[in-house]
Amino acid sequence: MANAFENPQKLTNQGLGLLKRQLILPRLVKRKGIDEYKGAKNSTVDIKIPSILKAREYEWRTRDTAITTDDLEEFSIAVTLNKHPYSAVGLTDEELTLDLSSWGEQVASPQIRALAEKLESYVAVAMESDANYRHEVDWEQGDPDGDDRSFYRTATRCNRRLNEENVPVEGRVLLLGSAPEEAALNSKHLLEADKSGTTGVLREAIIGRIAGFTVIGNCNSIDPNFAVAFHPTAFALGNVAPVVPEGASAGATIVSDSLAMRWIKDYDSDHLRDRSVYSAFAGAVSVEDGRDLDEESADFGELTDENVRAVKVNFTPFEAEGS
Repeated sequence: MANAFENPQKLTNQGLGLLKRQLILPRLVKRKGIDEYKGAKNSTVDIKIPSILKAREYEWRTRDTAITTDDLEEFSIAVTLNKHPYSAVGLTDEELTLDLSSWGEQVASPQIRALAEKLESYVAVAMESDANYRHEVDWEQGDPDGDDRSFYRTATRCNRRLNEENVPVEGRVLLLGSAPEEAALNSKHLLEADKSGTTGVLREAIIGRIAGFTVIGNCNSIDPNFAVAFHPTAFALGNVAPVVPEGASAGATIVSDSLAMRWIKDYDSDHLRDRSVYSAFAGAVSVEDGRDLDEESADFGELTDENVRAVKVNFTPFEAEGS
């Protein structure tokens, strides 16, 4: 075991691999890392929302009136690091000497799994509790033994809402909790997805495509009945690995594919045990950049606190008569 502790970078790389295989939600949303947060005031970076203009029409052949100039106005959404998830375990001299045979299986794996689930829960909260959705659609599942088109109709309604908000088409996702996922798998309208370019847990989570969406399931971090259609820019996750303190006897940080973590080890001499700690800095937000539209002038108004890049799906499962 002493040799393993002498290679902290190897241990951290091993932990990062486990982290990647556990995370689904952070891989579906916009991510911010150390390059953006380094030196940022109040541990906050902004997602810039560009100005939106509509062209005007000038009078034909005459020049009686002056043209109208519009003001460019950019907005921003703050993504703040305000969480410090960690997993710490103590390893006694007896455990290190007699009981521990595999650091990866017995120590790293459960710690990294705990950290991964905590990171993912921040994105889940942003989706389920924090987001103020401008658009919601209802999905009432029909009889799965019949010609149930409810899933397809739900997807097309979500597609329409996102199109009306000028949300980019590429990368759209339909995320399903376990109950709507079951309904989707029973649908005759779910198409097989091309999974090329995806790896690990995300490949396993893709269950198909429908109406322009990649359908994602296999995510226990969200409520079993929750579902949402969104573009990756609808939510954002900030994630930074803390620096290794000088007081730690060993440690390492690593960032790969925007996933960041730190491992440190020290010795608790009062209780004769090593301590292993995996941790990260994080913060997640719903990107709420809806605009009010002045119907008379067709001008875009002030920024509203509504998420228009996502559509919440209210799922109602099918119940047979007498059930």
